Amino acid sequence: MTRVIDRGAIFAGWVGLGMAVVIALSFELIIAVQSLVFLVALPAGMLIGFYADARSARRRPWWRVLANALYAGLLTGVSLAVLYVGLRLLFIYADTGYRDATQGGPLVCTTGPQCTYLRYLDQAAKGLGPDLSAAGVTDVATFERYLLQEQLNGGLILTGLVAGGALFGGALYGVAGPAARADERGSGEPGQEAAAATGTN
Repeated sequence: MTRVIDRGAIFAGWVGLGMAVVIALSFELIIAVQSLVFLVALPAGMLIGFYADARSARRRPWWRVLANALYAGLLTGVSLAVLYVGLRLLFIYADTGYRDATQGGPLVCTTGPQCTYLRYLDQAAKGLGPDLSAAGVTDVATFERYLLQEQLNGGLILTGLVAGGALFGGALYGVAGPAARADERGSGEPGQEAAAATGTN
């Protein structure tokens, strides 16, 4: 039975999962600049899509080239989205309202979205954060729905960026990869190579 996804692309998908873990941990926990996750999503997808076809040495047919890239890109993108959203929600639902004395001391709130909501209100009152009333946020319940929708949108955007980048990277390998240059040098004429190897004309 013909395999739709090459073994090399399957391996690349697992590499992409590891890449997603590194990106999420690096930019959400270590550097803690979440916007960087979105900035690196597209180039990360291009890299994993190119790698999927390079690992498989797959240049034709085109549908197999793109299928390899899309598989690796989706596995990477979905993994990154789940990790990104999961870590964001962890911070929200584990928020105890702690603040040091320089920020006014601990917030009086129930652990979870209520504490996060009070943080937003405090920042908005100081002119340091967004005014969420324009988004229809008026209390903790609407704030929680707003946050969940935002995380869902963010996860979908990340998946789309990585998958789109992977398709581009796979197509790039199909057009200009090392194997393409080798074919241009004559590897695309197996009849002549076989004759040379046997010493016949």
